[in-house]
Amino acid sequence: MSHIFRDKSLGGSKRHSYVHAPMPPPPSHNPRVASDFRSPFGDPATTLSDSDLRESAYEILIAACRSSGTRPLTYIPQSERAADKAPASSAPSLQRSLTSSAASKVKKALGMKSNSGKKRVDDGGKPTSLGRAQKAVTIGELLRVQMRVSEQTDSRIRRALLRIAAGQLGRRMESWVLPLELLQQIRPSDFPNQQEYETWQRRNLKLLEAGLLLHPYLPPEKTDTAPWRLQQIIRGALEKPIDTGKHSESMQALRSVVMSLSCKSSDGSVSVTCHWADGFSLNLRLYNMLLDACFDVHDETTVIEEIDEVLELIKKTWGILGMNQMLHNICFLWVLFHHYVVTGEVEEDLLFAANNLLMDVEKDAKAAKDPDYVKVLSSTLSSILGWAEKKLLAYRDCFNSDNTESMQSIVSLGAVAAKILIEDISQEYRGRRKQVDVACDRIDTYIRSSLRAAFSQKMEQIKSRRHLSKHQQNHSHILSILAESASELAFNEKAIFSPILKKWHPHAAGVAVATLHSCYGNELKQFISAITELTPAAIQVLTAADKLEKDLVQIAVEDSVDSEDGGKSIIREMPPYEAKVLIGNLMKSWIKSRVDRLKEWAERNLLQEVWNPQANKERIAPSAVEVLRLVDETLEAFFLLPIPVHAVVLPDLISGLDHCLQNYILKAKSGCGTRSTFIPSLPALTRCSMGSKFNVFKKKEKSQAPQRRKSQVGTVNGDTSWGIPQLCVRINTLQHLRTQLEVLEKRVVVQLRSSKSTHVDDLSDRTFRRFELSAAACIEGIQLLCEAAAYKVVFHDLSHVLWDGLYFGEVSSSRIEPFLQELEQYLEIIASTVHDRVRTRVITDVMKASLEGFLLILLAGGPSRAFTLEDFQMIEEDFKFLTDLFWSNGDGLPVDLIDKYSSTVKGILPLYRTATESLVEQFKSITLDTCGSSAKSRFPLPPTSGHWNPIEPNTLLRVLCYRDDETAAKFLKKTYNLPTKL
Repeated sequence: MSHIFRDKSLGGSKRHSYVHAPMPPPPSHNPRVASDFRSPFGDPATTLSDSDLRESAYEILIAACRSSGTRPLTYIPQSERAADKAPASSAPSLQRSLTSSAASKVKKALGMKSNSGKKRVDDGGKPTSLGRAQKAVTIGELLRVQMRVSEQTDSRIRRALLRIAAGQLGRRMESWVLPLELLQQIRPSDFPNQQEYETWQRRNLKLLEAGLLLHPYLPPEKTDTAPWRLQQIIRGALEKPIDTGKHSESMQALRSVVMSLSCKSSDGSVSVTCHWADGFSLNLRLYNMLLDACFDVHDETTVIEEIDEVLELIKKTWGILGMNQMLHNICFLWVLFHHYVVTGEVEEDLLFAANNLLMDVEKDAKAAKDPDYVKVLSSTLSSILGWAEKKLLAYRDCFNSDNTESMQSIVSLGAVAAKILIEDISQEYRGRRKQVDVACDRIDTYIRSSLRAAFSQKMEQIKSRRHLSKHQQNHSHILSILAESASELAFNEKAIFSPILKKWHPHAAGVAVATLHSCYGNELKQFISAITELTPAAIQVLTAADKLEKDLVQIAVEDSVDSEDGGKSIIREMPPYEAKVLIGNLMKSWIKSRVDRLKEWAERNLLQEVWNPQANKERIAPSAVEVLRLVDETLEAFFLLPIPVHAVVLPDLISGLDHCLQNYILKAKSGCGTRSTFIPSLPALTRCSMGSKFNVFKKKEKSQAPQRRKSQVGTVNGDTSWGIPQLCVRINTLQHLRTQLEVLEKRVVVQLRSSKSTHVDDLSDRTFRRFELSAAACIEGIQLLCEAAAYKVVFHDLSHVLWDGLYFGEVSSSRIEPFLQELEQYLEIIASTVHDRVRTRVITDVMKASLEGFLLILLAGGPSRAFTLEDFQMIEEDFKFLTDLFWSNGDGLPVDLIDKYSSTVKGILPLYRTATESLVEQFKSITLDTCGSSAKSRFPLPPTSGHWNPIEPNTLLRVLCYRDDETAAKFLKKTYNLPTKL
């Protein structure tokens, strides 16, 4: 871009008239903004105001243009210049008229828009177009107005320059000390009053002080007294105006010391060039005043269309001010940037131009070796970077979707400025240049800082809203709302800001979401550390955190599709929240606590349970009702939990409840006894002695009655919880539990389907919807309790009429009727207590126990029982009475069921009418068939299997043992030597 300032011929352009116009007011800048943006070039002199510097710069500009122009330096009154247009010249000059020209090359190079057609207000307050000229004027006139110099001042300067030129024929401008020459040539009479003259004189003396003492081109030697002498002269002149006449002593003294200081060279010789305005930073401040003329005096946001011509003239001051292209680029960059800021940041063209010019500065910086240039560059870029970073460190507060173009320029400005400062200026960095991407690092910092600030603001807003609405019903936890806000921030960042920042940082969106992930993670850690149990709030927050994390990871992955590492570096910055794992652990803890509570309650209430049939109309245990209620409440509470993983953790809950119910069922049936608990042990085999029928009522024979097995149930000790009614309640309870388990399983299915749980279809029915252990325990428990109740009735509660009464002694006097009478009473109790669905089973078990007891009396009743062939009819009749009781004229058990369980008795009864000899032969034959040839010498005693059968040796042997018959007694005596009594 710098090429546009070098050796070019400029065409004319049109400009509206400034003739006889009043001086425009100074620009109105925001004082706070202006104070924040003090010049990076330093303060040349605290006593020199901007107005002083501007007028001095104008004097230098006029002098430089006059001395370098092709025309002779002549003074033309303003009235004449307004009336007669000077002829155009190919070289830029103050007298060159402004005519139509092509669009500004400078603006084009800077990427700025043309002002053609833009409306502005003229000096008289009327709107006019910037692209139309009312009257052609010269560039000199344009510059005068732009620099706010009055016509009188301009005329005075021009007349003085003519007088100086007349006295300095043949000398170049660089050999002048302009303020010194002006002091000598301008008289008090050139001013309206003495006060104005003295003010003007003091300004020029201050300028000499700034250029020769405060900011000299070369630092003074310690032994040189000239600086001290000049200081004394200036101090005196500031108190009392000096005589500036050509031959006055004061003026000669001033000239002597000024020329001595300004003509020094670095090697000690006298220089032909005077250095009085080219010391840093006076030269830069003066040059900035000239560059300000590029901005429309009526609209400081607008760069004038004649900028090409103006800059070409300003370039003529480089020799006096010690400027070059590199310094010009820095100054022009600052002026563009400064005008953008102090005018309210409304004209994006200025920011865009500054950003483009910074690219030239970046090229200059790479070749820079001058320490003064580096210092100026560093100061300027530091100021720009400081301003940019105030915005970029919280760019979400400054930018939105409507001003992204402004953000692009500011990001570029900040990134390039930082890059120049660190890469091209910093000596420390140069050794690690290949390892660090400065711009990327800065953008990374901006993203993280902005997102942290935005996250904090969101959190404060949520807390504030929650505080204001604390009396309203709002069930959402702060962190749950914050997760949603963070997700919105992430997607907003991705859509608006990340595309801009991605030019400088390949993972802009990834860094943003990683920052949000970290910010939310810090809040989540504090929340998690305070969680002691699963609550709706905890689930809500963890679920929201899980969703947020998925959103953030998705953005990070999408942002890293084209990156070299596939986004691994960003993902490593996002350690998982593991919200689902935490929910799972909390769920397990919740399930365990609920199950443990239920188990403890069930065990405590089982100890207090009395199994009272009158407790409720269903005749079930109240403890079971409560257990089922608690199970149902637990399941309902589980499905009310706002979690997405009901199906995943449901098996654990069902398993825990299943074990708890199983434990209840096992305890409910434990201690009730079994079949073997109540069946008496079989007595040893004996044979009937002759005449046993006549001794059966003797006391000593009574003592030989078979011993009943001692009962293991509670009723023996007076505990009524194991009575038949109580056993029936236990049976009802298990049947009720079994039925309700099926209901619970169906309800679980419905609740699971209606929940918002995921993975519902991934699990089979058997995995999580069945109470398998407790259901099996119910079936087994019902079977055991039915059997226990039946055998308890027959062998325990009715033992006095069965085991101690039936066929004890004489058959005819100890028939089955007493047993049937009492048994019928028990059957009525059972029928009225037991649930319909298990009543048949219980009565069937009672029938089985009764038939087994009847057979035990016949086959193992002990030596107090003996049967003759004549007893068969009574025994058969008693058997029929027994089966008829259960048939109950068709109102009892089905005939086929009775036939099924009475078939064994029916098969054995015929043996009691079979002749003894025939029984002996059958026994021998079956024994030989069973034992083989070894049984010919001696018949082995057949073992007792307990499975009675008419063709089974032990069954036949027992029929013979209880046959009141001599033949039987002799066979048993001879074959096995069986005793007649125990």
